[in-house]
Amino acid sequence: MQRDRPKIHFATSNVNKFLEAQSILAEYGVQLVQVGHKGVEIQSGSVEEVARESARSAASKAGVATLVEDAGLFVDALRGFPGAYSSFVHATLGCDGVLKLLNGISDRKARFVSAVAFCEPEGQPKCFPGVVEGTIAREARGKSGFGFDPIFLADGAGDRTFGEMQTNEKNKYSHRAKAFREFVRWFVGTIKP
Repeated sequence: MQRDRPKIHFATSNVNKFLEAQSILAEYGVQLVQVGHKGVEIQSGSVEEVARESARSAASKAGVATLVEDAGLFVDALRGFPGAYSSFVHATLGCDGVLKLLNGISDRKARFVSAVAFCEPEGQPKCFPGVVEGTIAREARGKSGFGFDPIFLADGAGDRTFGEMQTNEKNKYSHRAKAFREFVRWFVGTIKP
């Protein structure tokens, strides 16, 4: 008799983020279900703190164990800006705005940071981080992915931005993939046979 694949509820309205996570969890035989209820998103400079609070809120609202992911782009020359406020900055300034802020600056080091948080309805969230180091490109390139993907060059990934990669390629390097892999290894280890 075949056992059902374990199922996880992922609170996100971002279909691209869901598809990236779904691809990674499928590698481990875990089914990801996108749910529309989102947790409260607090204002904080820490993506981990935002993810923890959002997971706690979403799990409480849904009454089931829930997964949440938050991420940010941290640019060294901009003292970590936009950081945990990346979604807002992307919506207001976009990739072109960040490129303008870096105009004439040679130090283009940056990192994407992800925090995946898992929480039971009455429990405390458990958080799994993921980081990818890289640089900011001189121009936006590519139509894949979302957010700041078209301007981010991951270390070790060649001269292609995340925006020029398909999901399976990006998942070899990305911060989000690293965080989701940490989570799913832990989760699969907790499942009783």
